[in-house]
Amino acid sequence: MTFPQSTPNRFVAGAIDLGEVKARAEARAQAEAQAKATSGGETGPGVELVATLTMDNVEEELIKRSAQVPVIVLIGTSRSPDSEQLQTDFRLLAHQAGGTFVFRYIDADATPQVAQMFGIAGLPTVVALAAGQPIANFEGGQPLAALQQWVEAVVAAVAGQLPGLSAASTESSGTTGSAEDSRFAPATEKLNAGDFSGAIEVYESILAQDPKNAEALAARDNARLLMRLQQADRNTDPIAAADAEPHNVERVFAAADALIAAGDAEAAFSRLVVALSQIPEEKLLIRDRLLELFALFDAADVRVLNARAQMANALF
Repeated sequence: MTFPQSTPNRFVAGAIDLGEVKARAEARAQAEAQAKATSGGETGPGVELVATLTMDNVEEELIKRSAQVPVIVLIGTSRSPDSEQLQTDFRLLAHQAGGTFVFRYIDADATPQVAQMFGIAGLPTVVALAAGQPIANFEGGQPLAALQQWVEAVVAAVAGQLPGLSAASTESSGTTGSAEDSRFAPATEKLNAGDFSGAIEVYESILAQDPKNAEALAARDNARLLMRLQQADRNTDPIAAADAEPHNVERVFAAADALIAAGDAEAAFSRLVVALSQIPEEKLLIRDRLLELFALFDAADVRVLNARAQMANALF
């Protein structure tokens, strides 16, 4: 599973063959703008959180929708149990997320021409798009917990940079996002360039002015995690390495990151809490890493609450 800004070469900007589709979408957008000006407003049904892509709706539900919120696309087949399970899980996550992203399914058997736009190597494949560009992908099945972590990372990676579904619905009346959102633009540019450290600096500057900005805090901590995962040694199993060197704090940190990415937050927290006792000279460093990882989750998450209590006991 890969995370935002770590897509393989075949998904690099422009690799998805959407040029013709985008041109048609822009032409249609101009026609729709003229129609709205004539009719005096925006009409039509609400946005579907879950939908199947076809040649008839790919303009609206992929190109235009990804300019509003991240679009998670599953290219799958009913012949694959992994594909069917991914479709079920993403449907659930999309409804739970309440519009922070939308889920779109492509049946590679029924609409191969749509699937071919992505130039995929195997089925099922999942690709996340924002503003018409791929930002993350993975191939094959994944457990629900891992999918949830991956989606949260995708949403955080573009935090503040897309208007969202509710903002889009008021666009015709001249309503725009808050001016504060523009502060995130330099971070997004750096993320697009793969400059995680530069993006983190931007988030830090926002937090220096606005320490309670939850959006900036979440984006910064996610960027930190993604940078560490990108820099991780791909030739080493981080879990096995930490088991072999339990007193090596960097090994422990790498194992915790891998567990978070795999969706096993409880195991990640537990490993760090144990390290508080095993590596007492690094208690403060380990505590700070625990607090950073806690911030990736809801404060009321039972896993966070339990780990906080365990951390307190280990520290005091």
